[in-house]
Amino acid sequence: MAGASVYISDLRKGSVSDANGNYQINDIPSGTYVVEIKFIGYKTILENIYFDENKTENFSMQISVTEESEIVITGSSKASSIKRNPIPIVSINKQFLQQNLSTNIIDAIAKVPGISEVTTGPNVSKPFIRGLGFNRILTLYDGVRQEGQQWGDEHGIEVDENTVDKVEVVKGPASLIYGSDAMAGVVNLIPANPPASGKIIGNILSEYQTNNRLIENSATISGNTNDLTWGGTFTHKIATNYKNKFDGRVYNTGFAETDASANLGIHKNWGYSRLGLSLYDDLQEIPDGSRDSATRKFTKQVMDADTFRSIVSEAELNSYKISALHQHVQHYNIYSANSFLLGSGRLALNLAFQKSIRREYNHPEVEVPGLFLQLNTYSYDAKYYFHERKGLSVTTGINGM
Repeated sequence: MAGASVYISDLRKGSVSDANGNYQINDIPSGTYVVEIKFIGYKTILENIYFDENKTENFSMQISVTEESEIVITGSSKASSIKRNPIPIVSINKQFLQQNLSTNIIDAIAKVPGISEVTTGPNVSKPFIRGLGFNRILTLYDGVRQEGQQWGDEHGIEVDENTVDKVEVVKGPASLIYGSDAMAGVVNLIPANPPASGKIIGNILSEYQTNNRLIENSATISGNTNDLTWGGTFTHKIATNYKNKFDGRVYNTGFAETDASANLGIHKNWGYSRLGLSLYDDLQEIPDGSRDSATRKFTKQVMDADTFRSIVSEAELNSYKISALHQHVQHYNIYSANSFLLGSGRLALNLAFQKSIRREYNHPEVEVPGLFLQLNTYSYDAKYYFHERKGLSVTTGINGM
């Protein structure tokens, strides 16, 4: 069978079968790993396999239109089948994210049972799990905790949804593994797996939404050359004021967002090391909902004293231009995700530095931020996975920030 995917999540390594159904994965450290074999129209195979030198494994796939098994990496010490995981986890794939209309990644997953959102306008959404949110939910990106302004309802999650290939949601406490912020659960945003060795893949996405006339363009490219992996994504989207059936266009609800990310990794028999960079830049207008008492049309603040308000014109309601009253949110993230073969076990080490900047411009006459917040975060997460013995897996670790 040609084109079947063989992937080891814990090592972030995989291969694709050739025309004769043969595949090869090099430099696998000794140990037991979950192997996932997938092909469209066939039942996914998940097997725990112990690897030593020159291991040969053959698989026979069965035709099936339903997915009965899936690998999850969140909430437990290592990758496992979702059916064998004792923690309630929901896995959301790329197809679901693309088929459910949204303006941000949290908006896309809020349609899943048990998950909801609090939103103060387009492009601003926070996840809620079983009624709890903000600092009680931990958001991860590529295994690294996302540190922005998660305490406030006016601030969204600073992640480009076009870099996310899969989302895993832990619906319940996960503080033992991830710390106190995971009291209500975890939202793990997982980027796409690197391509098989010798492959370069890319895609271009364009989207238009009629309500707020959102225009979005995104380009992604990634490759794997002799187990040296690389990739990058660039996204830009703009939107004007959205419409509702009572007011028509609601003034000052437009936004403009620019995102960029890049990653570089190496995979060898000692494990893997991956370096990631991301930039998130969002201009988000701030609505106040004020209306003229006679005409019921929207009005806008034109002076700091706010003693006189002018009526918003139709041209302004339909314009993509960001008004004077807006917030400017920037988020920079550099992280290193590593997995090393150490002794008879494996050491996983994640290090990250993040800089979150938020400015609120609430002076219509001068472009001076009335609110200016900066947050610098250093975080670390180290776990040691002991060699599995008789089906028993033991993990110990430490994390902090």
